[in-house]
Amino acid sequence: MVHITELLTRLWPITRSITGNGVRQTLTILNELVPIKTKEYPTGLNCFDWSIPKEWNIQDAYVKNKQGKRIIDFKKNNLHVMSYSIPVRQIMSRDELLKHIHTLPDQPNAIPYLTSYYQERWGFCLEHERLAELADDEYEVMIDSTLEEGHLTIGEGFIPGQREQEVLFSTYVCHPSMGNNELSGPVVQSYLYDYLLRRSEPLKYSYRFLYVPETIGAIVYLSQYGQALKEKLVAGYVVTCIGDPGAFTYKKSRRGNTLADRVAEHVLSYSEKPYQIVDWYPGGSDERQYCSPGFNLPVGSLMRSMYGKYPEYHTSLDNLAFITPAALTESIDIYIQIIETLELNDTYTNLNPYCEPQLGKRSLYPTLGAQKNKSQLVKQFRYLLAFSDGDSDIIDIAERLKVPCLELKEAIQVLTKESLLDRS
Repeated sequence: MVHITELLTRLWPITRSITGNGVRQTLTILNELVPIKTKEYPTGLNCFDWSIPKEWNIQDAYVKNKQGKRIIDFKKNNLHVMSYSIPVRQIMSRDELLKHIHTLPDQPNAIPYLTSYYQERWGFCLEHERLAELADDEYEVMIDSTLEEGHLTIGEGFIPGQREQEVLFSTYVCHPSMGNNELSGPVVQSYLYDYLLRRSEPLKYSYRFLYVPETIGAIVYLSQYGQALKEKLVAGYVVTCIGDPGAFTYKKSRRGNTLADRVAEHVLSYSEKPYQIVDWYPGGSDERQYCSPGFNLPVGSLMRSMYGKYPEYHTSLDNLAFITPAALTESIDIYIQIIETLELNDTYTNLNPYCEPQLGKRSLYPTLGAQKNKSQLVKQFRYLLAFSDGDSDIIDIAERLKVPCLELKEAIQVLTKESLLDRS
């Protein structure tokens, strides 16, 4: 399997936007790790209240001084150009150029990330502390870009399970060189996808993996397949901002009490990691679309440092040094626990409901008082049998026992094998 650092390094320099070859190149690389089918949707396609914009691609861009030196150079950092900038090639005054330069005075060493998807304009982004380098009265300005009829590209993976009910993982592939707010999402999601492909046990649920340009990509997908998701989806997560060492943040679905929410909160509560739970609100990432009133899907989002809540967000400071392999690996592990909890959780029925079953004759009861582990298992047997009434699920029972849901897996398997328990 590709090492996580190698994957990040290959994806890092690609200039991604909501359309264009950067998205396709990114999906091609991820397809080496996991199977991703791409779908293309044409410019002008109407999707609810939106339509797909023209496709944007860029080759080069710079601002040169009178000596021919590149003061601003797209090839050194692709954040130097506002995404979706129209082509420009002209000589202009310093005063005119400054109208098109964006900086962050409060973060003088950071290049801001800016976009203009739906209004044609152009611009450069620069570290505020470098404005003094623009001392000449005239500059050569060039943006070698195209904005023309084309397509929006979506990537999709699917693993069928024993049930048609689905679990959705969705991430976005539309930001250029940023670490936490871009690459952490598709990288973590792809490792989860790979984990499920390699998993030896049969899957209860079917799993769908979406790689979309943020906002417009989710809207396009929902316009095509939203009703099918509405019928089949039992849980979903938007995977974003998941690579830095900060505390975990779980943003609930709009409903607030879905299976996705219950599982994420349960896993985090036993993770021994710092975390916070926040209610859904109509901002952030693609949970805005999945949870919009017409769909109201059971989709939350597990993050680390939440978008907009850390100073490096949407700047060049959100780089590969800001995210760490250790944090990414830890995030993958938490998401795997969520998956395994989803797979284990179900409602069961006690097949021997009239008084307690005799565990001793089934060799399920300890014969020595010091058998601590077996005593704990017997306690789990009793709780599972007492509360498996067709209404309480495994998470409910685990919460009563005050243990992680996954600790009950062995007890469930034993009771099922002994024909004392069965899925409702």
